[in-house]
Amino acid sequence: MVSPTSHEAKSTGIRERLGELCYNTGLLNPLQKMRAWWQKDLRILAYHRVMPVPDPERYPFDMELISTSPEEFREQMLLVKERYRPMRLTDVAAAINAGQALPPDAVVITFDDGYDDNYRIVYPILKELGVPATFFISTGHIDSGRPYAYDWLVHMILLTNANRLELPELNMDEPMPATRAERRALAIRVLGNMKEISALTQAAMIRRLETAWNMPSDHAYPADCRPMNWDQLREMRAAGLEIGSHGVNHWMLSKLPREELEREVYDSRNALLRELGPMALLMSYPVGSNRAFDREVIEVTRDAGFDLACSYISGTNLQPASNRYSLYRIAVERYYGKAWFAALLALPGLIGYPTPAHLAYTDTSCSH
Repeated sequence: MVSPTSHEAKSTGIRERLGELCYNTGLLNPLQKMRAWWQKDLRILAYHRVMPVPDPERYPFDMELISTSPEEFREQMLLVKERYRPMRLTDVAAAINAGQALPPDAVVITFDDGYDDNYRIVYPILKELGVPATFFISTGHIDSGRPYAYDWLVHMILLTNANRLELPELNMDEPMPATRAERRALAIRVLGNMKEISALTQAAMIRRLETAWNMPSDHAYPADCRPMNWDQLREMRAAGLEIGSHGVNHWMLSKLPREELEREVYDSRNALLRELGPMALLMSYPVGSNRAFDREVIEVTRDAGFDLACSYISGTNLQPASNRYSLYRIAVERYYGKAWFAALLALPGLIGYPTPAHLAYTDTSCSH
């Protein structure tokens, strides 16, 4: 079941009101041109899933991974094509390597995880409009077809018959809420708390719940949580789209011992080269916040031969060469209307919401 509107209601803040004012009065175009004259930064848009936005009361997976609807995504890509300079991430790397400046209003489209709606819905739209994009995939899920662990955890919390949520790993022990909305809020809290523990402990906790609640992910391949397969990715790459690494298991790389960190980076690289052939190597750190990568992660990524890496820290890149292994991105959320999206892209520093740890990792020592 799909909600009546393509994006959910969200309290209107001053940034959104300002963006809509600029859009409705026709100011965005001249403001964008003025900004491009004095600030030639790289915008990288970050998406996860594109699908008809479902009814939260019926949809049994993580709503927060839905970036936008198919109709709105097509509108967004038309705007990018008409008003900006859409680029391949490998072209950004080539410009950095050559010491060349990027063109004004450069925009890169990226997707994380590798859900199959990226093939079914996103790929035809990009192909129709001729807009390039990079898809960062967790290769272990592409290999197995299993649902993504964080999304499966949300699924279990939403549907379990357990009376209590007992997570000693997170010092949480509380009654299981009765309503779907309360369970969604609880799942978001659990995911947030998990970012403070090791990736291997996270994985063990999820496996323990699968056993305790008799909800094993290795026997379930639900259509609503399905990754792409290698044949689909080969077709997309043949059409000119780029495929990059999002690790093997979607583990937070900074939360891994060095040996496991290297295995995640190198094994994902080897899977890409094995299945898709020689290519420029591009990385997006799973989760991608300042807690999900650090200087050791950057070092391993660089040493494995990756040309660029994206974080999930909010912002644009004024000098991409200075943070080529921690590029900032602008997340696209499902509640963005047309005006808000247009304003966010035209005036990201004014309309966007900055990440507090914006300058946590500027890897000036990591240039090729």
